[in-house]
Amino acid sequence: MISVRNYEKELIPFDEAQALRYFGYAGKEIPAAVKSTFDKCAKEVLDLCSFRVCFSVFPIKRAGDALDLGFTVTKSKALSQNLAGCEKAIAFAATAGIGIDRLITRYQSITPLRAYAVSAIGAERVESLCDVFCKEIAERYKEEGLLPKPRFSCGYGDFSIEAQRDFFSALDCNRKIGLTLTNGLLMSPSKSVTALIGLGKSPGKSAVPCENCNKTDCAFRK
Repeated sequence: MISVRNYEKELIPFDEAQALRYFGYAGKEIPAAVKSTFDKCAKEVLDLCSFRVCFSVFPIKRAGDALDLGFTVTKSKALSQNLAGCEKAIAFAATAGIGIDRLITRYQSITPLRAYAVSAIGAERVESLCDVFCKEIAERYKEEGLLPKPRFSCGYGDFSIEAQRDFFSALDCNRKIGLTLTNGLLMSPSKSVTALIGLGKSPGKSAVPCENCNKTDCAFRK
């Protein structure tokens, strides 16, 4: 069964420090004029976001070095480590809506700075949406004695980005939340995330901390 959750804007708190980090100003003094532009873009983005999540629970089976998630099979060692001790996992897709992409496109032809600010703020919006959703999952399964592992997305470590197609097929993302996947495996709306949340008897740490990840150009690198 695929469940869909819609969120009011007020339920997704804005983490300005995180958005500024994506904007390239982590721990740096930001010029007043640039901060003013950022603040105006933040107000626009916060007003137009449309938060939606679709998700489903799948059993986890292991056969040798293969991990069968019910909707995709992988030999990813990093994902296997992340899901250690889990018998099931939640696959989900989350989006902050198409309005952000439209705003980025409009500003790209007017001022690149605003387009970049909107993109950074949009990245924070979908990550904050995922944080809220994961907290809800933690509360939902607490009574069963299950704890969520850190969310894990296609492209992390050795978990192939090609698995993205399986996520979209299993969750019917297009019909459920209006999220589509291009032939090049890009999501539209772009400020969207797909990920797995393992459920086990004990919490876990990410199998791919930033310092061990080879994706050094990632905007989310800490």
